[in-house]
Amino acid sequence: MPTILEVRSLNVRVNGRLLLGDVNLSVERGDAVLVLGPNGAGKTVLLKALLGLLPHEGHFAWTPSGLRIGYVPQRVDVDAHLPLCGRNLLEAKAALLRLERSAIDSALERAGIGWDLMEGPIGHLSGGQFQKILIAFALLGDPEVLMLDEPTTGLDEPSAENIYDLLRRLRAGGVTVILVSHDLGLAYHFATKVLCLSTLALCFGTPDQALTPATLKALYGARYEGASESLRSGRA
Repeated sequence: MPTILEVRSLNVRVNGRLLLGDVNLSVERGDAVLVLGPNGAGKTVLLKALLGLLPHEGHFAWTPSGLRIGYVPQRVDVDAHLPLCGRNLLEAKAALLRLERSAIDSALERAGIGWDLMEGPIGHLSGGQFQKILIAFALLGDPEVLMLDEPTTGLDEPSAENIYDLLRRLRAGGVTVILVSHDLGLAYHFATKVLCLSTLALCFGTPDQALTPATLKALYGARYEGASESLRSGRA
């Protein structure tokens, strides 16, 4: 498959402080890249840098230029009392992109939600329902790449698995996925490649290449040092 993202020696500093260092990776069309690391490792910083939202040193390039990218942020705080519904969000973006109503219908269908969910106040939605609306929002404009920053944080297990099933369907439909998560089990049950971060990039490769006992120990401490086999079987 063709390479759509090449990153070489990427560093991000803010006010002289290194937030992310020496990241090297290559993403091919159709990949599912899982970005792992403890809190403060620079996972969100990486996504924002790749979106051009943070200054950086080093090099990265999306191919072809103008590649369509959708982004689902880690957290969106919405006042429960705002008279705002999902329809308002998608219609506003569609108007900005000059898209027809059919584009909204397509995004909702791909996200697996109906118009009935879009009419109720956002403050009344469950976490899983709101995450699906954010994914539909990101899918407007038919992105070729979808980047998601911990989209299942705060969700119960069935809701989280529902989101992962949705991402599997999107990937089967040709969308390349770059996913930040704390869920180590996704390495062997979702990802084609894994990037491990701990401010400095520790590893990048297939799950078997990346998640060595030494890397897991460096990321999460001695209690994960022997977790590779249980990860493969889905028990970690």
